[in-house]
Amino acid sequence: MFIIENYSTAVFFCLITMLCWGSWANTQKLTANNWRFELFYWDYVVGILLTAFILAITLGSHGEKGRDFFSDFQQASNENMGSAIIGGIIFNAANILLTAAMAIAGMSVAFPVGIGLALVIGVIVNYLDHPLGNGILLTIGVGLITLAILLNAKVYRTSSASNKVSTKGLALSVISGLLMGLFYKYVANAMFPDFEVPEVGKLSPYTAIFFFAIGILLSNFIFNTILIYRPFVGDSLNYKAYWQGSFKSHSMGILGGTIWCLGMAFNIIASGKAGPAISYGLGQGATIVAAIWGIYVWKEFKNASKSTNVLLNIMLLFYLLGLGMIILAR
Repeated sequence: MFIIENYSTAVFFCLITMLCWGSWANTQKLTANNWRFELFYWDYVVGILLTAFILAITLGSHGEKGRDFFSDFQQASNENMGSAIIGGIIFNAANILLTAAMAIAGMSVAFPVGIGLALVIGVIVNYLDHPLGNGILLTIGVGLITLAILLNAKVYRTSSASNKVSTKGLALSVISGLLMGLFYKYVANAMFPDFEVPEVGKLSPYTAIFFFAIGILLSNFIFNTILIYRPFVGDSLNYKAYWQGSFKSHSMGILGGTIWCLGMAFNIIASGKAGPAISYGLGQGATIVAAIWGIYVWKEFKNASKSTNVLLNIMLLFYLLGLGMIILAR
């Protein structure tokens, strides 16, 4: 299977993850006017599963090192398969809430608050499990990113009307972040730590991502069905509405899932050299990418005051400095 040989390449892969994780949501924004996110999300999940399988039978099955996907699948223990599936279930709950928050509050709010909080929790949790890297630099980086989260929340509070919908968007972002920070450790714990030396019962990164995607799919029958009939905002839907969607609407969802899954795969592959805490932390720097999309492309704060724009730029600066500290930690 394909694996990374050095730390600098791992950082590069994490930067690609940032771009993927920070950009997939644009596919939902492109269809938001005529396609509810609850319906979009089903295609998004299909995109994740298809991409995970394609990566497993290509990059995960070729090369001299590691263990190919089908051999790895056959020897995997129930405990490790279950761990990756649990990771998928937790991620799916968090991501549905994030997508709902994005539909309500916009990318420039949902991502910095939700994913920023996930970054802080994820770095701490994964570092405690696999203490790789300089703990002091990681702490400084997480501290700077926490300041950025608080600034973003303040911006949102001061620039949006104080009504139930605005409060709901921020609340969903926070709950999403709390869950999002926990899923990665379950996937990481299912894999053998040295990708060049397979362990009996443990999973390769590609097999882990595949079972992770299975967890997302299975849980979506419960989580997203509830949202379709009892949405956070708007009228209830039914599955008949899904089959009435246009080719563009369905393809945008699948494309969004593909983009996100590529980012996940690159991040998991990078964790072999960077360690789960650093790899996850850098990947969740996607917050910066998403905030830039929301602020400068989608103009989500176009009517904001000059002081608000200053706070947004300071928020982005804190994020960049925090990510720099995380990179230096290894």
